[in-house]
Amino acid sequence: MRKQITGPLDNRHPEAGRARCLDLEGLAKVEITSEDVAHPIESALTASSGTGWRAAQPGEQVIRLLFDEPQHLRSVHLVFDESEQPRTQEFWVRWSADRGVTYREVVRQQFNFCPPTTIHEVEDYDVDLAGVTTLELRVVPDISHGDARASLAMLRLA
Repeated sequence: MRKQITGPLDNRHPEAGRARCLDLEGLAKVEITSEDVAHPIESALTASSGTGWRAAQPGEQVIRLLFDEPQHLRSVHLVFDESEQPRTQEFWVRWSADRGVTYREVVRQQFNFCPPTTIHEVEDYDVDLAGVTTLELRVVPDISHGDARASLAMLRLA
């Protein structure tokens, strides 16, 4: 029997123990529709600690990763946090193999934030996407069109 001791899992980082995450900083350019200067997109996409990304204004927002070279994605890990406003948020993830000319949907999901009890949403998707040149996350922070701002605590790909 082959055995490898990997050490304890760090419960503070849900992606610990998962497949090795892609270095998005070195593999892709990111486009965003809006950004609060106190909550830059880098803090949601990189391993550095931070407060995550937050939009500068309310309404639907888009985060688009443009890969330098086509990637084979096996998992998508998303974390959303909201501690202030009760709301129903919707998001969807799409991918393209032709630099954004056409897209295929991976997932579309709605969930409720009800602070102070429900303030954290973790989504993990096992995928098998070959030749990904563009990955897009669209977030509608409040489907009733309130003044909530989109945010993303973490996005990891493997």
